[in-house]
Amino acid sequence: MKIKNLALAVALLAVLSVAAYLSNRPRPAPSADPRVGKALLDPDTVSKAAGIVVADQGKKVELARAPDGSWRVSSYYDLPADFDKVSRLVQDLNEAKVDRFVTANPERLSRLEFKDSRIALSDSAGKGIWSLTLGKSSDSGSGRFIRFGDEPRAFFSGMHVWLDTDAKGWANAQFPSVKPDDVAKLEIPFDGGAALTVSRTKKDAPWAAAEAPAGRKLLAEKVSSLLSTLTSLRFSDTTDVKDPAAAEAQKHMRTFRLTTFGGTTLTVSLGRKPEEKKLKPPVPDAKEPLAALAKGADAKPEPKPITPEFETIPAGPVFVEISNSEPRAPVNELMKRRAFQVEEYSFTALPQKADELFETEKAK
Repeated sequence: MKIKNLALAVALLAVLSVAAYLSNRPRPAPSADPRVGKALLDPDTVSKAAGIVVADQGKKVELARAPDGSWRVSSYYDLPADFDKVSRLVQDLNEAKVDRFVTANPERLSRLEFKDSRIALSDSAGKGIWSLTLGKSSDSGSGRFIRFGDEPRAFFSGMHVWLDTDAKGWANAQFPSVKPDDVAKLEIPFDGGAALTVSRTKKDAPWAAAEAPAGRKLLAEKVSSLLSTLTSLRFSDTTDVKDPAAAEAQKHMRTFRLTTFGGTTLTVSLGRKPEEKKLKPPVPDAKEPLAALAKGADAKPEPKPITPEFETIPAGPVFVEISNSEPRAPVNELMKRRAFQVEEYSFTALPQKADELFETEKAK
């Protein structure tokens, strides 16, 4: 009887032990987030995007996709966006992965420095379809902590994305132009002299100038260099079309005309207000009245030679105006929005005299 009671006691203790283990054993970790190991941004979401916002440190840039698929910088006068730059951003987000889940603990989240650094996509109706908030970088610099939308969950990604919030930097600085190989004729103006016209019968044919001086040969490489400059101009800054500096530059433009084999004419005008020297107003000599008093009231002042003094006012910024004979050409609309500045060397490197484009022919 005692053995039977002992066996029952042992069995009861075993049951209680199992129950205690089951109630006290560690709970299983929550199921892994399905986004871990996946790209931050998938191609399907990108295909639906009609707007992009890049924000950081209180500044933001807004981009919008036009019906033709091109992108424009909404926050910079709706100028065409640099397609390569937009593509790089999307590619960086597509190649970066969600490495791991970090935390959903509010206290830990507050230490990951999630502020206003974010990238957001919206659809054609302006509705948000994807957004990513960036927190601080890891101590090792191997990536950043991230959050999707307003979710109270943090992840880590080895991403390295530059949040450029300079709106002008997102605009395509390259002007719409013709290709150098398509140009059949080029008219080159010179201050105080007749314009020089060079032409060729096909893209591989040599350039020829009807006005070539006797005994002089046209330097084809210099014509090609000039043509390359005129067809690859990029703006460095923009101002209002009514900017006085732009109006002053218009008075000093040099206008080049490029005609394609198809008959299209591209007009490129470059100019700036030239450097100016102004005569300084004479400054009274404070010592003259004292000298006159010392000599007496009737004393006549001794004449002093006047040496004129000038001040130099620097030349203004270089502006460019471009027009295309095709009425619907994009560059024509672009010129209505802003006045465009280009780097100084684009203007100063232009040939100043027709003689610079020729060399003396070698005797045969």
